[in-house]
Amino acid sequence: MWESIAQLSGYFASGGYVMPPLIVATVILWWALGYRMRTLQRGSVRSTRVMLFRYLKGKKPSHQGVLSRVLRKGMALYQQDLPNLRKHLDDAFSEDIKDIKKYRVIITTIVLTAPLLGLLGTVSGMIETFDSLGDMTLFTQTGGIAGGISQALITTQMGLAVAIPGLIVNGILNKKQNRLEIEIAQIKDYLCSPLMHEVERHEIS
Repeated sequence: MWESIAQLSGYFASGGYVMPPLIVATVILWWALGYRMRTLQRGSVRSTRVMLFRYLKGKKPSHQGVLSRVLRKGMALYQQDLPNLRKHLDDAFSEDIKDIKKYRVIITTIVLTAPLLGLLGTVSGMIETFDSLGDMTLFTQTGGIAGGISQALITTQMGLAVAIPGLIVNGILNKKQNRLEIEIAQIKDYLCSPLMHEVERHEIS
């Protein structure tokens, strides 16, 4: 175990000054992705129409999720028979919509920045390599030619290792977010539809 830790420490140390920001970026990235995974839980596999009709029949959603939470809020407002219902729904759902968008910009920024940090480390490593060639010093305190090439390759590898998985996962989560926004809009349309009262009477009877 201690040998593995020492090897890992040596790997990070070989990357030079670029590695600490990349490590911090990796931690922030996956924390933000984990947060989005939790907040983008739909709450039900049923369509919004089926969820609404089941609610009218008294089968309120007991599970947690964005659509379940939105439906409970929407039905509570609908049953109050408020004027200008859509405005009240917009206000009630704004917090949920804001929540499913949270950390999207941070994730995108890190995914775009990580390869650039890796490139910065690559340039730094190549500069050290050429300096060593110019001075004809194969070995220096920083590793000379071997250290420069190692730093150039390691930082590039780390930058891509941070960006590629983050890009894929974030793309999947963005699709889920877009789908949830459409389904929230559908719930608003159902609740504000003039036919809603007729459907409610039919379902209750």
